Amino acid sequence: MTKEKIELSKIDNTKYEKELYSKGIDFIAGVDEVGRGPLVGPVVTACVVLPRHFTLPGLTDSKKLSPKKREEFYDVIMEQALGVGIGIKDEKVIDEINIYEATKLAMYEAIAKCPCPIEHVLIDAMKLEKLSIPSTPIIKGDLKSISISAASVIAKVTRDRMLDELDLKYPMYDFKNNKGYPTKKHVEAIQKYGIIAEHRKTFKPVSDYVKKDC
Repeated sequence: MTKEKIELSKIDNTKYEKELYSKGIDFIAGVDEVGRGPLVGPVVTACVVLPRHFTLPGLTDSKKLSPKKREEFYDVIMEQALGVGIGIKDEKVIDEINIYEATKLAMYEAIAKCPCPIEHVLIDAMKLEKLSIPSTPIIKGDLKSISISAASVIAKVTRDRMLDELDLKYPMYDFKNNKGYPTKKHVEAIQKYGIIAEHRKTFKPVSDYVKKDC
């Protein structure tokens, strides 16, 4: 077992949920995002409410899971969760109000779309000042809260599938592999083919090509 896996195994990722359950709070939502760093496509957020005794060995921050494992966990979470809401803000919104504000809007949307009651929200790092429901921002929450971990998986798989579809239209950008992040192949494709509508025009190096291609 690697040092990182040993450290992860020491984390009680149900601590925050247990504390809330002990106070009589039953409907706890985890909220996380994916897609703040890519050059193309939307930012996607998920809000997930798990049943009290939900367990899924190995569930953690989606970035630490293989694509196959994420897909497996996605199916389990979608089947067993009490409620799941998805929030999506596309590149136009991101360019208009910036990625941080777009992420917050997407989180509000995911929470609003969750079809079950929510008594408390656990959020990965961010504060949602306009949220009417009690909430707790948790630094590295996708490692420390099973609810946020579940949300990170749902958000990641949802966005990855969107980029896989975009890859079918524009295979030269290698979206299937880079998911819109600025890999060498992606940047070289921008230099060779220009930008597409789904690129974030305010993100470098995309912004360098806006005047040239728009």
